Amino acid sequence: MLAIASTYHRRRACSLIAGTVAALVLYAAPAAASTLVITGAGDGHGVGMSQDGALGYAEHGLTYQAILAHYYTGTALGQAPAGTNVKVLVGSKVQTVPLERYVRGVVAAEMPSSWPLAALEAQAVASRTYALTADAGGSKFDVYSDTRSQVYLGPAAETAQTNTAVTATAGQIVTYAGKPAITYFFASSGGMTENVENSFIGSAPEPWLVGVADPYDSGPAYEWKLSISFTTAAARLKGLVKGSFRGIEVLKRGVSPRIVSAEVLGSGGAEAVSGPTLAARLGLQSTWAYFSVKTGKTVTPEPDTSSQAPPATPSGTSPAPAPAGPQGGAAAPATSSGSAAASAREAALAGGVAAG
Repeated sequence: MLAIASTYHRRRACSLIAGTVAALVLYAAPAAASTLVITGAGDGHGVGMSQDGALGYAEHGLTYQAILAHYYTGTALGQAPAGTNVKVLVGSKVQTVPLERYVRGVVAAEMPSSWPLAALEAQAVASRTYALTADAGGSKFDVYSDTRSQVYLGPAAETAQTNTAVTATAGQIVTYAGKPAITYFFASSGGMTENVENSFIGSAPEPWLVGVADPYDSGPAYEWKLSISFTTAAARLKGLVKGSFRGIEVLKRGVSPRIVSAEVLGSGGAEAVSGPTLAARLGLQSTWAYFSVKTGKTVTPEPDTSSQAPPATPSGTSPAPAPAGPQGGAAAPATSSGSAAASAREAALAGGVAAG
């Protein structure tokens, strides 16, 4: 009995030791690192005119009037007051520039001159209108000369083609109910634009700045994918992570569907964040984004209570041109890249509030 008991206890002791060693090995082995995988679409805030979309529409034969009517719902074309000047903040100095000269210096900076004339004309009208409505500096100045408003590079940037577009649309501005309507624009929509209140959080809804389908937007930023380690994501979201970073839950999306609100998930709880803040902190091209977590070979979608699953890619759709509206343009629907070199495209579409 004693010998048997002693043998049993020895075996039991060895088993316990082996189990303890195994547990220590497992505890010491690092867990598979997690990665935040982000798939998205578009480049910029998504409000108003997509520049890649305007390119696509121009390549399909639409006029600048039709392009503007598509992106700015229910608008018409009017005329800027004669003799209008624009006060532009260039560096630390304010320059007063005649409106048409100012627009020539913007169009050449915001779109490659090789793009079709209709796209450049649409840009000219949008930029002219934006200059009159932005009110970026109150009584001190009208617009910044950089991406905080729209890029203005002066006479040095002008080309024959962009100047032709400005001349062809001289004085024309976008109006809604007879008044100048602020004309936000940006680089790429990813297939649909967004309501202003869903992108510029806190803004009042505007009837001409609503989401519309954008089937001819097919530029380099139309779709994109990004992977960020949890360590990097946590660093970028510093101040929004309670405890250890665990992921992101989307709460509400707009019509496009760009993120309106979300929560940063941490081991110590969740922290609310707006879509634009989340995109800015993570370095995303737009708020049109869906999140997954990859651990090892397993990819798990993050919680999304917005009830909007990732939409089917709208590539390949070919809508018929809308019926003619005021100024020979297209009636706005209810409800886009071409031959320009990629390097020129990137340089031209820096994008800020107006330019995305």
